Amino acid sequence: MEMEEKNPDPKYGESRKFDPNFKGPIQNRGCTDILCCILFIIALMGYFAVGILAWSQGDPRKVIYPTDSRGQFCGQAGTPLEKKPFLFYFNILKCASPLVLLEFQCPTTQLCVERCPDKHLTLMKAKLGSNEDRQYYQQYCKEAVDFTKSSPEILRDGLCPAMLMPSKAFTRRCLPALGTRKGGVVVVGNETTFDDGQGVSINATDVLEASKKSNVVVEARQVAMRIFEDYTQSWHWILLGLVIAMVISLIFIVLLRFLAGIMVWVMIVLVILVIGYGIFHCYMEFASLKGEPGSDVTIRDLGLQTDFSVYLQIRQTWLAFMIILAIVELIIILLLIFLRKRLLIAIALIKEASRAVGHVMSSLFYPLLTFALLAVVIAYWAITAVFLSTSNEQVYKVFNNSECAYARQTCDPKTFNTSNISAQCPDAECLFAFYGGETLYHKYLILLQFYNVFLFFWCANFVTALGQVTLAGAYASYYWAFKKPEDIPAYPIFSSLGRALRYHTGSLAFGSLILSMVQVIRVILEYLDQKLKGAQNRFAKFLLSCLKCCFWCLEKCIKFLNRNAYIMIAIYGKNFCTSARDAFFLLMRNIIRVAVLDKVTDFLLFLGKLLIVGIVGIFSFFFFSGRIKAVEQAAPSLNYYWVPILTVVVGSYLIAHGFFSVYAMCVDTLFLCFLEDLERNDGSAERPYFMSQNLLTLLKKSNEGYKSVD
Repeated sequence: MEMEEKNPDPKYGESRKFDPNFKGPIQNRGCTDILCCILFIIALMGYFAVGILAWSQGDPRKVIYPTDSRGQFCGQAGTPLEKKPFLFYFNILKCASPLVLLEFQCPTTQLCVERCPDKHLTLMKAKLGSNEDRQYYQQYCKEAVDFTKSSPEILRDGLCPAMLMPSKAFTRRCLPALGTRKGGVVVVGNETTFDDGQGVSINATDVLEASKKSNVVVEARQVAMRIFEDYTQSWHWILLGLVIAMVISLIFIVLLRFLAGIMVWVMIVLVILVIGYGIFHCYMEFASLKGEPGSDVTIRDLGLQTDFSVYLQIRQTWLAFMIILAIVELIIILLLIFLRKRLLIAIALIKEASRAVGHVMSSLFYPLLTFALLAVVIAYWAITAVFLSTSNEQVYKVFNNSECAYARQTCDPKTFNTSNISAQCPDAECLFAFYGGETLYHKYLILLQFYNVFLFFWCANFVTALGQVTLAGAYASYYWAFKKPEDIPAYPIFSSLGRALRYHTGSLAFGSLILSMVQVIRVILEYLDQKLKGAQNRFAKFLLSCLKCCFWCLEKCIKFLNRNAYIMIAIYGKNFCTSARDAFFLLMRNIIRVAVLDKVTDFLLFLGKLLIVGIVGIFSFFFFSGRIKAVEQAAPSLNYYWVPILTVVVGSYLIAHGFFSVYAMCVDTLFLCFLEDLERNDGSAERPYFMSQNLLTLLKKSNEGYKSVD
């Protein structure tokens, strides 16, 4: 179990030499990567300038409220349209698809209305019908329309729609209430055909064709509404589940501090048992459905269903879950068997990390600062993105029904009625088309959006790097304190944070910049992949897939190198490139230890996160599915009980990851210090090891003349 490195490759540099003056993180250090620090500050100033420019030009109301033909916002408080929140289209058949409704305006008049029409009615029937019909119809006409005019005159002047059809509100826009009967017959409301108000009979299928995919959109809207309802019913229980996950994570960390060895073995056994129970439960569900009507239907035959509980009523779903869990269980057991000889050293390293966390308890709360800074970065990016995307001006176009030379040209609604266009094209209208602009600002708007995304990645990675180098400096101070805790400096977290900000802002910005460039390239590749989804060029798809895979691997490698480079920066205070090289060479000189020890501890910490998620996930499943009789009445009535379960599981993982990330950084720091300790020292009275007595015993080493360094 000694894992000695035989004759390290000289191309990875020489081993560290003994330095009697080295006592951990160097205090006397200078500023590093100053040029990158200046570049980062300039970039931040530019980022603030972009934000100010966007906030002065943008208008988020364009996202919140739909816009009528005159560019007015429907439902905006403090305006005449405050009580008219929905957008109504005169002729929905001119709209090609719901995407057009969301992104651009249809070539038809749009009005803000109090509610969407709920019945079919033509202009002719309204004029000839009761006073109630006329008042109902006038809601969907332009203001002050004179109903004494003939129907052809009203339609010619574009004062009213030719007909109304049953509609439902989607994103505050009135879309046809499309549905299907048995046999696939398309209906609007309950009618398959209806009069368009001009003597022409229209099929409901024509409306479906004009509003492409709107039936899918309606289904998606129904699912979204059900999910939203589930959140409103269960949010307090979700919050309770997340609090429980936080308490369990904290208890787990505290227990690791005092019972690391026992807790790791308990954790391993519990993970195996939890997954084993999952396999057993899936088998019982699979067996209970045998012989049930419809349970033998395959997932492929069932297709996509909006009611996801249907999938839990077929045997194939539970069989798939059982196979997946069985594979995970088998992989974990095989890894434990093959790595059994290395588990003791990994556990000793985790014990050492537990002692370090115990002596630097403030490190457990540092993730709160990282979370707060990331929240600020995300909020600034999101707000700036919204303001940039809504900083376009209203553009009006000429829309007409007959031939017109000015069709689709830009127009001004204020002067349109007195212009030559209205004289030459009597049926033409100057309607709001979309948001755009031709100024210098609008021409470079896409570049500003790109800059916003790039700076978001850069700032987010910088915040993460700051947290890593701060924790690394604190834990390195612990390791290189020969007499613990007497030699540990006071306030190690604050001292490390101060050194990082004062001397190494440039180095952190440099490492973050490299990672951000790779991440932005990955975003661009994802964007291209979405654009090429409908393409038939298989070579292009294959090439794009290869590039995505390569850059994913590159990002993982850079994250690994950056993490270890930050540890070296925290200890020695050198620039980023030198620190990255030293860390890489140190790891390569000890590649066997890296492969069999560092990764084993990562695996054990991952099992800890998996255990917390499994415990919280199982309890939330039994609670929200109403299978715990004692609290059955307290469980909320839900459309999809998997919604709160999935939310709790994902939230629990993020919470557990936040706590265990402190441990992971501690283990990585102690591991690099451990490798340096082996190279610098030999256990003699002049060069004693700084590692704990447990590690010395496991590595069959000792300090001459010293009983313990703990």
